[in-house]
Amino acid sequence: MRSRLFPKSGRGTADHGWLQANFSFSFGQYYNPDMVQFGMLRVLNDDTIAAGMGFGTHPHDNMEIITIPLEGGLTHRDSMGSHATVRFGEVQVMSAGTGITHSEMNASQTERAKTLQLWIFPDKQDVIPRYDQKGFDLESHKNTLVNIVAPEGKAENGALWIHQDAYLHLGVFDESRAVDYQLKSEGNGVYLFLIEGQIEINGETVNERDAFGIVEFDTLTFTTKAPSKVLIIEVPMQYK
Repeated sequence: MRSRLFPKSGRGTADHGWLQANFSFSFGQYYNPDMVQFGMLRVLNDDTIAAGMGFGTHPHDNMEIITIPLEGGLTHRDSMGSHATVRFGEVQVMSAGTGITHSEMNASQTERAKTLQLWIFPDKQDVIPRYDQKGFDLESHKNTLVNIVAPEGKAENGALWIHQDAYLHLGVFDESRAVDYQLKSEGNGVYLFLIEGQIEINGETVNERDAFGIVEFDTLTFTTKAPSKVLIIEVPMQYK
């Protein structure tokens, strides 16, 4: 097993007034040659969006895009004709494929929105674009990891799917819980992002908004040192 702690203080930042952004990987005007991607995970942005504001219509292609609202919601419109609001407790996936345009606006005129957005390289190019979203009740599955995204053809128990051998799990845990995660595909790695709380992995303390990358392992175990909310992102470390 090889691992590395990525403290939140090492992330890139941007202050656009209406948008407070934190970049785990190089994005826009922020470039860190040491943090371009983690395997097939290219983007993990942690955004706070002011009331009534958002991202106007813009293009994407050949990327699997996953949005996880942490507070409030975003209203989505795209060139496929999709129009929906994804809110706290829901997850949105979009396969950009051959190309789409879309906009993402804070659904509230009075309250801020907080979101995580991930971009994962697909395992095939120029697929037909698609959009989906689903709600997940983490509180009713407290102290377990809930699979929210899986590869096409392998999504079970209501998980959304994408065009990549990648698995995303979310979990809400009480303090003093030991949690095991079994790697799903040999050769994959895990980028664990701690949304809230404090955990310990391999003798290292991971605090809120820190991340922890792990490769060359079969099972990882973390222990919660406080009530915690954990996002586990398993991705191939190279193109297959």
